[in-house]
Amino acid sequence: MTPERAGRIKRPARSGRAWARAPWYAPWLFMGVALLIIATFIVFPFFNTFALSFTDATLLRDGRFIGLGNFRELLSDARFGSALLNSSLYVVVVVPVMVVLPLILATLAAGDGRFLGFFRTSYYLPVIMSPVIVGLIWTNMLERRGLVNEVLGWLQIVSGPIPFLTDRWLLLFSAMFVTIWMGMGYYMVIYLAALANIDPSLYDAASVDGAGVVRKFLSVTIPGVRNTMGLIGIFSSIAAFRVFGEVYVLTDGTGGVGGENVTMTMLIQREGTGLQAQTGYAGAISLVMFVIMAIFLVLQLVTQNRQGKNS
Repeated sequence: MTPERAGRIKRPARSGRAWARAPWYAPWLFMGVALLIIATFIVFPFFNTFALSFTDATLLRDGRFIGLGNFRELLSDARFGSALLNSSLYVVVVVPVMVVLPLILATLAAGDGRFLGFFRTSYYLPVIMSPVIVGLIWTNMLERRGLVNEVLGWLQIVSGPIPFLTDRWLLLFSAMFVTIWMGMGYYMVIYLAALANIDPSLYDAASVDGAGVVRKFLSVTIPGVRNTMGLIGIFSSIAAFRVFGEVYVLTDGTGGVGGENVTMTMLIQREGTGLQAQTGYAGAISLVMFVIMAIFLVLQLVTQNRQGKNS
């Protein structure tokens, strides 16, 4: 092979300057599919829902513009108030647990111990399971003759079956437990990645100063993952406020006795589907839900930024 031939083979097929000479529409060709998907499944549905919320549209007929009529009806709808209360309680209870518990589990699971790989895998397994499957498993376990009541009775902790699935508050907190059980493995993995970025010398310095396990956790671990905690707080807030599958399956789609455990997303599903669907009213509920989640997001971002500046 001649030197000229070898030089031609080794030369890159396209230099960096060649991209600068590419047609102006070349980047749009690469982004086109993603932009089309976003426009089809996010942008268009959002603006369509926004428009529907100001009409009295149903599934079977187009609606007429009624202004704020749907929103005024929401203020007097007891079902909306109950759903808003249930979803808000979900956020208040689930989010702090989702921020703290996975961090503790990640701290325990970090390292190269003999059984830590099995520990991490077992806690992540619920994440890859469908919410419907998880709901069915826990429905069978929490019913009056389910495994949980049988074990509690065998241990003589309770004298009779606990109505996990029929009492309003027990059902709501049971659904919260299922949500936490199903999601904590996902956040644990995120924390494991954040813990890997903490300088080990900080723990060594804390040990020299006589710090124990708890002091290291409070003074080294938490400051090292503060930004990750804020991110998980945002993710878990949105997920908790949008909860649907767990509550739907645990209540067999009824929302509990008298519909007392219906969440915001379940109310949207009830109003927006079926032959009697009030799509305009469901759109109004969706818009209110979007505004509330946006407020959650802004408040958490502001709080996180202030904490970052103070530190």
